[in-house]
Amino acid sequence: MTLIETLADVKPGSALAEAMENRAEILRLSEAAHNAVLLPRDPGGLSHGLRAALAARMARHNSNEALADHYDTLVDRAAESETSLLAQPGTNLDDARTSEIVRHADRLTLAPRESTRGHIEALRSAGVTDADIVRLSELAAFVNYQVRVIAGLKLIGARK
Repeated sequence: MTLIETLADVKPGSALAEAMENRAEILRLSEAAHNAVLLPRDPGGLSHGLRAALAARMARHNSNEALADHYDTLVDRAAESETSLLAQPGTNLDDARTSEIVRHADRLTLAPRESTRGHIEALRSAGVTDADIVRLSELAAFVNYQVRVIAGLKLIGARK
């Protein structure tokens, strides 16, 4: 069973589980995307711990504590004590680069339409490379996709 199915509480043998079997490739690709975005071989300037902490934070912004708990496990595995603080909304670090990354992650989660070219320039000014800006955007897109898929599956499962 995939992470999405587990967190959506898809019961084996249920109508939803049967429907999900027909979408097995989508779930497999979602698992692969999870690993690529959260645990890439080359994390660039976004460490595995920072990625996991931001993912937990995004899940909490979306009121999905079960998904946040999953990412907290990855934060613990990374053993980056400072970045673990970032898993909680409302926290930040004194480091200008990390602070700007956190602000942008929050913005992409809470008010993505408010993101502007100026925000990208602020990331660059704080020392975030273009490649890491793309990595951050991929992380936000993936976690917010996960949150929505899980919520949708829970709603469908509740109706059956």
